Amino acid sequence: MQHTLVALVENKPGVLTRVASLFQRRSYNIDSLTVGRTENPGISRITIVVDTDQNSAERLTAYLLKLINIVWVEDITEKPMVSRDLAMVKVSVNPSSRAEVMQLVDVFRARIIDVGNDSLMIEITGSEEKIEGFIDTLKPFGILEMVRAGVVAMGRGANPLGDPRVNGNGSGKVPT
Repeated sequence: MQHTLVALVENKPGVLTRVASLFQRRSYNIDSLTVGRTENPGISRITIVVDTDQNSAERLTAYLLKLINIVWVEDITEKPMVSRDLAMVKVSVNPSSRAEVMQLVDVFRARIIDVGNDSLMIEITGSEEKIEGFIDTLKPFGILEMVRAGVVAMGRGANPLGDPRVNGNGSGKVPT
């Protein structure tokens, strides 16, 4: 089962290396890893998707909390959340297939972000399943290039990640 772990970390050099090294040392493969700034300039947010069981996800959370520069870690897999992935796909088109690809873009609520004589570059956001479905429909046209940004996830509701009023005392370090 895929688990979505979210970590708040100090925005300092080397933090991402320590996090990735932890997964490598413990022989876990990271399916998706995204890092970005938060509303606090000194804190970054790391979203990690890893295919593992519940016990291993709990161990990974505990290991992460022991790393320096980690402020908070939470497995949000079972919590109400919204997650999104982003992909940019460059697909081959000719005069006869261009309209069909553009129709697929509309159906999947994607956007054309660049137009060439022989190609279209398309941006799509949504669940991993939606993006996989879109990619599968484009394969017959010829995917020239593709990049995915990785999953970002956020819990639903007004309480932010790391809010001690919501998460209690034992599930992570108190945010700074």
